[in-house]
Amino acid sequence: MKQGRLAGKIALVTGASSGIGEAAALALAAEGARVALAARRLPRLADLADRIRRSGGTAEAIAADVADEAQATAMVRHVLDTHGRLDMLLAVAGIGVAAPYADTTTAECRAMVDVNILGFLYPLAAALPAMKRQGSGHVVVVSSGTGRYIHPSTVYSGTKHAVSAMAESLRREVGAAGIRVTCVEPGAVRTQFTAQMRPAVRDAVARRLGAMEQLEGEDVAAAILYAVTQPPRVNVNILTIYPTQQA
Repeated sequence: MKQGRLAGKIALVTGASSGIGEAAALALAAEGARVALAARRLPRLADLADRIRRSGGTAEAIAADVADEAQATAMVRHVLDTHGRLDMLLAVAGIGVAAPYADTTTAECRAMVDVNILGFLYPLAAALPAMKRQGSGHVVVVSSGTGRYIHPSTVYSGTKHAVSAMAESLRREVGAAGIRVTCVEPGAVRTQFTAQMRPAVRDAVARRLGAMEQLEGEDVAAAILYAVTQPPRVNVNILTIYPTQQA
């Protein structure tokens, strides 16, 4: 793989086994970054790492559940121990039940809070001290358009609204230390995201979206790549991208 704009950079991508995370990992590796791929599904990660290596890139797979503090901390420490630094943390892992509160179970509520909020904060807590010591770093969190333009998916929208708010507050907190923070808020993306929903909820989402052409994971990855390849003086703090046809 040729030297790219991210040559020599160390990146950790959570939720890398499919969808936006997978596309982002491929995009970073194509620009020369050394990519650590994290998710629960190790076989899918191993396959992605092999694909990146066959293309001339550098990648490793790390099985980790970001909603588990010990696993999330160990994941970050492994990257730091292996490479001595961490330049980019991409918090992509997320789950959602795009349903009204009355049609959301308490177990689903707990899972969304654990993955979408704590699954961002746990890796961040482990990575931020190292970035401060380096005097540089870039935190990218994938939120959702539903976190900014609220619609009736109460808990999912709430967790994403929280993540967007935390990202902007964090940007103001750590910018003086040379650390950038970017929050990406996509609309509907054609991924495996709805596959984890209950059939009734999944069918309702499909009816709502209809025949609309959704974003692809690669579209969101391109937005992420734009943010992380800006000069160090530039912080792209919020990127909201929607399918053209989505109201």
